[in-house]
Amino acid sequence: MSTTERHTLARKLVGFMRDEIPLAQNMDLNLHDCDDGRLSLAAPLSPNINDKGCAFGGSLVSVMTLNGWGLVELELRMRGLECDVFVGESTVRYLEPVWSDFVSEARLAEGADWTAFFDTLASRGRARIEVVCRVPGTGDKPAATLEGRFVAKRRSPDAV
Repeated sequence: MSTTERHTLARKLVGFMRDEIPLAQNMDLNLHDCDDGRLSLAAPLSPNINDKGCAFGGSLVSVMTLNGWGLVELELRMRGLECDVFVGESTVRYLEPVWSDFVSEARLAEGADWTAFFDTLASRGRARIEVVCRVPGTGDKPAATLEGRFVAKRRSPDAV
């Protein structure tokens, strides 16, 4: 799949998120960027602000969770596969306040492999994969991180 096709599919996926997940619409979630192996989502501070004037921790974790989910969903859609994707487990770290509009970047965790994921999905109808998400902070340090295990389960052919 070309970079342009991948970007178009990512834009459609973010449109789906905004249409089908009210929180994504309320947070004003948008596609920031995508390339081979990475998906980035952007959110403005104003609808995600807390009483201190920085990004609400719930918004940070929500954007990172949607970002990880989106990375897996995008890879499935690129292959024409219809699955239910959900987060099975995640660990979040808040490392510094975010005082402006922010971006979440998702990619596979070290050691995770799409080939093994899709082989398992083909043979068992269900597979899991480790994803890491980060909201960039000051310098090279992240402001927040999420390490998550996302699960995909093939839909039955007669499911509505």
